[in-house]
Amino acid sequence: MPTTSVSTTDPSEIDASSSDGASPTHRHVVSFVRRGARMTSSQQRWLSTWGPRWIIDMGWSPLTPSPEARPLDLDAIFGRGGPLVVEIGIGHGESIVARGRAWPQARCLGFEVFDAALASTLGKIAAAQIDNVRLLKADAVWGLTTLLAPASIDELLVFFPDPWPKKRHHKRRLLSPAFVALAATRLRPGGVIRVATDWDDYARAITEAFATEPRFHLESTDRFAGRPVTKFEARALAAGRTIHDFAFRLQTEDDHG
Repeated sequence: MPTTSVSTTDPSEIDASSSDGASPTHRHVVSFVRRGARMTSSQQRWLSTWGPRWIIDMGWSPLTPSPEARPLDLDAIFGRGGPLVVEIGIGHGESIVARGRAWPQARCLGFEVFDAALASTLGKIAAAQIDNVRLLKADAVWGLTTLLAPASIDELLVFFPDPWPKKRHHKRRLLSPAFVALAATRLRPGGVIRVATDWDDYARAITEAFATEPRFHLESTDRFAGRPVTKFEARALAAGRTIHDFAFRLQTEDDHG
C-alpha cells in the first residue's frame, strides 16, 4: 500500500464547472483515513519554523471547507506569475521539491492532509533552498474545484494514490472518471497530468477512467524522469510489483483541428 496520502471528496458529487467561489454541495467520501501520526522533534521544528512561510493560511479549519472560500490569488501567494504545478498527496515531499528545483520558473502547490507529511516536506524545501513551493492542508478535490480557477494548471501530479484494493472501497479511489473530468477543466490546454501506481488493477482502472474523456491524449507510459525514487517505490520494486506510469496531455484546439 502506498504511503502517499491523498485527500479527496467524491468528485462525482461536485460541480466541476464551479468557479464563482460558491461552496459546492457534496457527499463527503474521501480517499484517505485520518490517523494521528506522531511527529518527530525535527518535524515539529520544521512545522513551527517554516509552516508560516510555506503553508497557505486559509483562515479556517483546513479539512472543514469554508463556504466563504474563493479561488486563491496565486500571484500574490507566490509573489509572481509563472507556470503552475499541482501535486495531490505530497507524501514526504520528494517529488514536489524535486520539481521545484528542476523548474525554478514554476509555482508548485501541494495538497496534503497529514501534519507529519507537511512537516517533512517543509524540511526538504528548506534544505533545497528554494522558494517556489507552497503547501495547502485541504481536501484535494474540493481544493481543485473551489480554490483553483479553470484552465490554471500546467502540470498535475498524482503519484501513488491509495489503490483501495477491496472492491467495496473502489468508490474512494481518486482517479475516477469524475476526477478525470474535473482535471480536464482545471488544466490549461496542452497541460499534462502525470500518474504513477504500483497496483495493476488500479492501472487498468486509470486507463479506463481517462478513456472516458476524449480531450486527454495518452502521451507516454515511460517513467517520468522528474519523479525521484522514494522509499515506498523502492520497497514496491523489491517486492516485485510493477510501477505503472502515465502522462495524459489535454489537447488544444489545434490538436482537434
